[in-house]
Amino acid sequence: MGDKLLFIRDVAERLGRIEAQISWMIHKGTAPKSAMIAGRRMFRESDVEAFIEAAFAEAS
Repeated sequence: MGDKLLFIRDVAERLGRIEAQISWMIHKGTAPKSAMIAGRRMFRESDVEAFIEAAFAEAS
């Protein structure tokens, strides 16, 4: 079995943002990797965690 799938609201909560900001990040290409599945935007939990880790790596 693969990663847990997250909705935009889940990602927004993890990143401390509102859903509209995540949507804007998707539009700009700066959001964690995602895909449309059954008509809904989904994120793999590992991609969101990698996004967070990369942000900390850049800050060092």
